[in-house]
Amino acid sequence: MRVLDTAALLHWPVNQLADGVCALSQQAELERVSPQRSLLVQSLDSIQWRDVPPAWLQTAREAAASSGDLPRLSDVDVDVLALALALDATLVTDDYRLQNVMQSQQRSTKSVGTVGAKQVWRWELRCIGCRATTPVPSNVDRSKKGPVAECDICGSPMNVKRAR
Repeated sequence: MRVLDTAALLHWPVNQLADGVCALSQQAELERVSPQRSLLVQSLDSIQWRDVPPAWLQTAREAAASSGDLPRLSDVDVDVLALALALDATLVTDDYRLQNVMQSQQRSTKSVGTVGAKQVWRWELRCIGCRATTPVPSNVDRSKKGPVAECDICGSPMNVKRAR
């Protein structure tokens, strides 16, 4: 069984998508990125579109927080991760953060069009003021760039940095 990230839906030949599992939230992302490809992919009967139960989402958030990748994952990324973890399926993605979480959980990944992650990285929150570090909590703010928390010591913004 394979869980397909949006990159696979966008770039793989249609016959390779057969028997893939996808999150319902990916339909809107696919529509936004490529309306034509979205129509083609949604017309396929061979893809299983699944809703993600809250318990699966919590497991995915905890796994992503433990590796430190959670602040930089989108809601769709968390949905896809939740499916892969709960179904114990190979995750097909070019997203290095998703690959990092899966590999930190000793789960398999397959790249769509890149080489893929070669090692597991650990991330932490680092204060830009006093340089204090803390593990990434599961309730951290999520955004692709910029600070994701405030330092408990000095109140300065905290960024996601690779753990030393």
